[in-house]
Amino acid sequence: MANPDIDDLIARIRNQDDTVNAPAWQSAETCGAPAVRPLTDLLSDPDVETARRAKRALYRIVRHAGRPGSEGEAKAVEDALVASLKSKESYVRRELIWMLSELATSSAVAPLAALLFDVQVREDARCALTRIPGDNAIKALRAALENTPADFRPALAESLRQRGEKVRGYPSRKLVPNAQTTVTPLLPREN
Repeated sequence: MANPDIDDLIARIRNQDDTVNAPAWQSAETCGAPAVRPLTDLLSDPDVETARRAKRALYRIVRHAGRPGSEGEAKAVEDALVASLKSKESYVRRELIWMLSELATSSAVAPLAALLFDVQVREDARCALTRIPGDNAIKALRAALENTPADFRPALAESLRQRGEKVRGYPSRKLVPNAQTTVTPLLPREN
């Protein structure tokens, strides 16, 4: 069954008249979680401006749901974002991952951890997991450190360090010199 409010929101976001589409995406937070999937579908719209307005509308919903005291609303939006992670387009998954990073709880850890094995979005998923509070995110990063390809492990180790974990075997890239340096000895002064 279609939701007339969401159908109207989508129609107004698709509208090319700025006096129609701007107020639509600027007030999208009132539609909440039920608008997440239809707006996610618009992220792939061939019209770049329509896709951009959909992205802005989604961020309005996410940030509104993440406000203090709205845990139930945040959970509904989180669930809708997780369900939308199945998108085929990596750029859509990437946007959804970053949106999730703003309000995700431990229930989003497993779907995000699964994306650590997706070369196209693994870095984004790693960053999102680094931001999610709680032990589940740390456990997911630790498990991935043992199972992901070797080229990705230093990044996972860095995320674990940011979370206060000690990691051996993967030196911090911040501490490895990347340029050859030379030291010129000082000559003794003549008096």
